[in-house]
Amino acid sequence: MPSLALADDALARRAAVQHFLHTGEYDPKFPAWSGNVIERESKATADMLQALVAEVKKLSGRIHVPSFPADLVAFTRKKVEPMVRGLFRRDEQEAVLAVLEKSLVFLTAANIEQVLLGCTWPHSAWDLANLYLGSIGAPLLGPDAPKIVGLSEETTCYVSLTYFHEGDPFDDFVVHEAAHIFHNCKRRTIGLAETRKREWLLDIQYRKRETFAYACEAYTRILERAPKLQDRPGLAIEYASKVRVSAERVDPVEVNSILADACAARNGWKVILGRCAPEKSKTVLAATR
Repeated sequence: MPSLALADDALARRAAVQHFLHTGEYDPKFPAWSGNVIERESKATADMLQALVAEVKKLSGRIHVPSFPADLVAFTRKKVEPMVRGLFRRDEQEAVLAVLEKSLVFLTAANIEQVLLGCTWPHSAWDLANLYLGSIGAPLLGPDAPKIVGLSEETTCYVSLTYFHEGDPFDDFVVHEAAHIFHNCKRRTIGLAETRKREWLLDIQYRKRETFAYACEAYTRILERAPKLQDRPGLAIEYASKVRVSAERVDPVEVNSILADACAARNGWKVILGRCAPEKSKTVLAATR
């Protein structure tokens, strides 16, 4: 009888792992595994991540990895520096840049196993596995797998190698994911003074986090293409001439409006932040502009 129970448990674990592989879903109580709550979570997470790595290797096969900059620190700093200079006080900028310049991880065949096994949460690992598979043209893990090109976790930005393929002239998902760090990271984490009203690097309204990231992404590309203020409004019009963001994630009309205002201002970064800040913060931002 005990052997039958053990066999049933093994079948239940395999079924749970297979369900996770194809959907990214799992029961957070992990009933198919033995032990107390902590032991069950530890065993189940290890089993699911090992299975995920094996499945990713099977689906990816032999692939060619596009080249990318050898010095990722310098590359990332150059990309995010205008955003940091425009959003933070001078005495805070270097501390923020020191975090962002080391935040970028391009998912490749060389690091995908280490990245997946190092994930704390299986659902994050599943999203990253699909990000990687999509970047190399391999089948995704399931029909509902997310088709994403970047993902931010705390102070790390995972980015697809499709970044180096030619795309929309307003796309820059390195900047997009870096912008999410501002609401994921607390000020004290990087050594900045924290107050009751200033806990995070930037105070961004929850429902406007994606709006903020999309606006920062597009505004970065506009600044690269138009160093002179008078040339920027025309690019804002060009950006708004077609739908470039999913209406399921943000309001495209709102993003267009924010960019139009930003391109008309000397410091468009502050405009973007002001439009995406909680109501209680907008008065303060307006007073400091």
